[in-house]
Amino acid sequence: MKIVIDTAAGTLTQAAGGSETSVGLFTKAAFETLSREWVRIGWSLKYYHNFSWFGLPILQLPEDLLRLQEVIYQLRPAVIVETGVFRGGSLLFHATLCQALGQGRVIGIDREIAAADREAINRHLLGSRITLLEGDSTDPRVVAHVRQLAGTAGPVLVILDSCHSKEHVARELECYSPLVTKGSFMIATDGIMRDLVDVPGGLPAWKSDNPFEAATQFAARHPEFRQEQPPWLFHDGELTENVTYWPGAWLKRLR
Repeated sequence: MKIVIDTAAGTLTQAAGGSETSVGLFTKAAFETLSREWVRIGWSLKYYHNFSWFGLPILQLPEDLLRLQEVIYQLRPAVIVETGVFRGGSLLFHATLCQALGQGRVIGIDREIAAADREAINRHLLGSRITLLEGDSTDPRVVAHVRQLAGTAGPVLVILDSCHSKEHVARELECYSPLVTKGSFMIATDGIMRDLVDVPGGLPAWKSDNPFEAATQFAARHPEFRQEQPPWLFHDGELTENVTYWPGAWLKRLR
């Protein structure tokens, strides 16, 4: 596809398959087209590798974090479970919000947690709100341990950020969905992979082997969950879609 931005005429033109379509440059359609390409280019240039939270690296798009904050503020979860913790920045992000709200604790799971990262998290001023578990997130022993730690507290929010393959995310969805309380969410992050097959570092297999597909298929099997983007708390204008690495990620528990 070819995209032509004409600032003089105020249009955006897309050409594909021998046909062209044009829209106004300052329109919802143009914004969504440009946002999609901006996200794809930024991913290939590792834009999201350049952020930290309270001193530790965090591999997330800033808008995704801001939207997550909106949900956590409304939900006020007693427990936030995250699979895949990288260097710990996202755990500190969750813990910061729990601290500000005066409640909540965080459980972080990863196959391997480096000793230096574990020490940095444990010694952090927010470390008392975080429990680290090392192991495969779908190992029955790990899942059982998470359930034991969560207990009967609620609400429970689950964020799945541990692996990019559809198969692994599908297993995580099945393992952790029983923990999610009514009205809360389970988030299968990084569905943007489906749109990255043709960027540097992308793989053709990602077109179907990605978390978006896992979340979509899970929702089709589980009517107690609905795939939906949480509504924005404040909304002025005609835009309706997040600029996100997490398309289709949000699974809301209905009952």
